Formats: sequence, structure tokens, C-alpha cells
Amino acid sequence: MNEFVNDLNPRQIWKNFASLLNIPRPSKKEERIIAFMKSFGENLGLETIVDETGNVIIKKPATPGKENVKGVILQGHLDMVPQKNSDKVHNFETDPIEAVLDGDWLKANGTTLGADNGMGVAAAMAILESTDIAHGPIEALFTIDEETGMTGAFELKAGMLQGDILLNLDSEDEGELYVGCAGGTNANMKFSYSEEAVPEGWQAWQLVIKGLKGGHSGLDINLGRGNANKLMIRYLKHAIAKHKLKLASFEGGSLRNAIPREAFATIVAEAGKAEKLQECVAEYFEIFRKELSVTEPFLEFKILPAEMPASVIDDSTTTRLIHAVYGCPNGVIRLSDSLAGLVETSTNLAIVKSNKGTIAVHCLLRSSVDSAKEDLEEMISGIFELAGATVVLDGKYPGWKPNPDSTILNVMSDTYNKHFGKVPEVKAIHAGLECGILGGNYPHWDMISFGPTMRFPHSPDERVNIPSVDKFYTFLTETLKNIPVK
Repeated sequence: MNEFVNDLNPRQIWKNFASLLNIPRPSKKEERIIAFMKSFGENLGLETIVDETGNVIIKKPATPGKENVKGVILQGHLDMVPQKNSDKVHNFETDPIEAVLDGDWLKANGTTLGADNGMGVAAAMAILESTDIAHGPIEALFTIDEETGMTGAFELKAGMLQGDILLNLDSEDEGELYVGCAGGTNANMKFSYSEEAVPEGWQAWQLVIKGLKGGHSGLDINLGRGNANKLMIRYLKHAIAKHKLKLASFEGGSLRNAIPREAFATIVAEAGKAEKLQECVAEYFEIFRKELSVTEPFLEFKILPAEMPASVIDDSTTTRLIHAVYGCPNGVIRLSDSLAGLVETSTNLAIVKSNKGTIAVHCLLRSSVDSAKEDLEEMISGIFELAGATVVLDGKYPGWKPNPDSTILNVMSDTYNKHFGKVPEVKAIHAGLECGILGGNYPHWDMISFGPTMRFPHSPDERVNIPSVDKFYTFLTETLKNIPVK
């Protein structure tokens, strides 16, 4: 499987990415990829360190004549987002990713590809094993658990790295240099409910919303895509009031940093209401379809007969849940005043899931302005606390403030212009990059984030543009040749 990936150009990167495709590495399950990277470094005869958190550091000396050049840290994360289509049979903890060629793009068969951040890792591996690229001292830093908590970045100890420049290989538009990013907070809400008996003679149904595009909750939040949790709750608020339904279960979304593509709810209703329920679902499907006709052309909303659940959620909790989720902000909250088109503040209502007496709701809040993020935290906390839920805010991480005096920014801009005939765009990103966290322990670092072109990360539509990988790798190698002296 995936042998054809080895033959893509530049082979230095693609052969490494082909290896990564075969190693299961979902967030928090990185044992195999850590062991693989440790062996990779040691087999090259390079100093290789695995810290107590699981981060892997591989150090390569400067090539002859480059000993006095500033040290460079090549940084990427080892984990990937495990998302798949509901009809795809795949175990992210044991199964390799099945890559598929689609013209100039590489994607996966029904799952995330792991180009985020496998391409960055593969590029750093290519530099480490190269024998024909001039460079100063290199330290490759491969962090763990970036996608679910940035644990590796948070736990990296000061003093482990001696370099002066960090090249983060984890952005997703070739020809763009990122010099800042948003910070984030996880908002975790929990309702407790009583399990009540299903009324005698009632029937069970499953509501299904699927076919949405989903995507990265930072990069894609401004694209107006549907949120499966919000759509399902919107329907339930109407249908419960009109048809006296009872909610037995709810499951929507699976990752805090992915826009939810699917949601499922089990309901029960009085016998004989099948036709009315079908009509109600058809009515709301038409509403959703018209509202989202451009952004979500493959939206599905249907109702199917279901097995009778053992119990239902009590009416009071159902009402409070629906009102809180319905009222919870979702999507773009504010655009940046200083950078045109950049989202300043947003939130993703990522997960709603009932299980054995509790209903968990998870949102990921992002902002490049700390006070705006704190305001959003209070807003969401207030809504859910009024509805009787407990609220825990955790996983907070800082943003990365742009440095207008960055030396490496000037070097990379000049290098790109020389080789590709244009000046790269300089941007900030509405996503959580590890730069902000890593810079806390290494405040002297001069940092840039860049990468090849990718689309739809964090979703089964994830893909990487093959020609852009060649330009990305050329840019990386030429940048290393032009790093200034200390």
C-alpha cells in the first residue's frame, strides 16, 4: 500500500511521507511514531533525544564552512487528526492511511491524510538525512499531541535547544509566510440527566445529519460551513415543541478542532406519528439546503426507524441542553481590525455527546486578542451555567505576536523572491501554532511558519498539492543556505 507515493517528486520528502502513512499516529497514541523517529535519528548516527513527554529531538552538525551560522530548529508535530467518514471502516490506532492520487493532489480514501503535519515532519527528515545541502547547525524538534492539547510544546523544557531561529513547518499555503497566530481555550460543559422510561407504545427513530464538509476550526471557520450540532439542535427545538418528542441520545462531532460534519440523535414519539415526523424532517432539510446551498451541496438530513432505547433523557435536561446549545455562539465572532480578512475571534461548537447520565459539550475558542478570548469564555460560561451545566475552561495557550523586526523574515522574503520571482505574502493565521507556546520558553527565537499547500485539514477531504511540495522543499533548502552568521 502507498508504494506509488515514494515516486512523487521531490523523492527526498515523499519517501519519508510514505513511511509516515504506514505508522498509526493519532493524537495521544504516538508511541509507534516516537519509536520510529528515535530509530530514524539513531540510524543516521545523529544525537537523538526523547524527552520525558515524548518529544523527539534530532541534532545534526553544520556542514563544512557553515559552523558559524545561526542554529536553526526545524519543527513539526508527530500526531495527526483521526477523522473518517461514517461509512469508512478504519482503525486509526492500527491501520495505515490509504493514499489516493487525484490529479495534482494527494488525499486519503475516506480518512484524514495526515499531511498536517506529516509533510513538515517528512521535510525535516529529508534535511536530516541529506548529504548535499549546505546548512548551519540543525536541531529537528518533533512534538507530540499538537492537535488535542499542544502537550509536547507546553512540556518542552527550556535549555534543551541551542538554536536561534525556529522554522515551523506547519502552515498550509505555499508562498505565504506566517508571523503570528491565535491563542485558544477549550470550553468543556457537562449536564447531568435522569434516565426515564420510554412511554408505553411509543416508537423510536434516528435523526441523521451528514455530508457536511467540516474542516479545520481555525482555518475554515470563515467559510460559512454548516455545523452539524447546531443544525440538529435547531431541528430538535422545533420538533420537540411541535410533536412532543423525547430525546434518548445525541452524538455530534468528535474533535474540538474540527468543524462537526455529522450528528445523530435518537428520539421517541407516539405511535402513528411517522408521517408527520417525515414531513417535519423534509421541511427542515429544505430550509437547511437552501441556506447552505453554496457551502454544503452534499448535506443530508433524514429520519430512520431505530431500535427502542432503554431509556430517555428527562425533559428538563433536554430543554436546558437545547436552549444552551441553540444560544451558544458558533463561527466567526469578530474580524481583525489590523489585517484585512483575518479572523480575530471565533468559536467552534465541536462536540455534543450523551452517555450514561451525562451530556458533554465541547467548544474551542480562538482569538489573537487575549481580552476578546476572555470575553468569549465568559459569554459561553454564562449561557451554560444559567442552563445548569458545569463549565471547565482548560487547555489555554497563548497567541504568537508578529515581530516586525524579524531577521529571518527578511532573509526568507528575499530568498523566495530570488528563486520564484515574487515576494511571498506575510500573514498571521487564525489557528493555533506551537510557535506561541514554544516562544514562551525560548523568547530569543526568531520564528517563521510556512509549508506546502493543503486543503481541508482535519477532515476526510484533507489533501496536499503535489507541485507545491517541490517549491516548499526548494524554499526550505535555499533558506538554510542563506541563514546569517551569529
